[in-house]
Amino acid sequence: MSQATSAASAQGVSKLQAFINHPAGPKTIFFWAPLAKWGLVAAGVKDLQRPADKLSVPQNLALTATGFIWVRYSMVITPVNYSLAAVNFFVGMSGAAQLYRIWDYRRNNHVMAPATA
Repeated sequence: MSQATSAASAQGVSKLQAFINHPAGPKTIFFWAPLAKWGLVAAGVKDLQRPADKLSVPQNLALTATGFIWVRYSMVITPVNYSLAAVNFFVGMSGAAQLYRIWDYRRNNHVMAPATA
């Protein structure tokens, strides 16, 4: 093996080791929690196919609020977790999109919000 190939291989291994041993790498919750949370984004995208009258305002308010709150939190924790910020931004946006769909449906169909007990 030539010296250049060996140096490139060593650099690749060191980058892999750096990723694996990073404070937000795959050995930590900082890596796996955002990965699992993409399931909420997928559910929000899937809900775009549901009729707007079947969507839940409290559920989508919760998704929107927690999404955007966690974006801020992920920027102030150590280590800063950009993957957590990204997934929570999309969670918040999917909730906000559903809230818009609910509002638009109720506005165009003159539907009053359901009364709460």
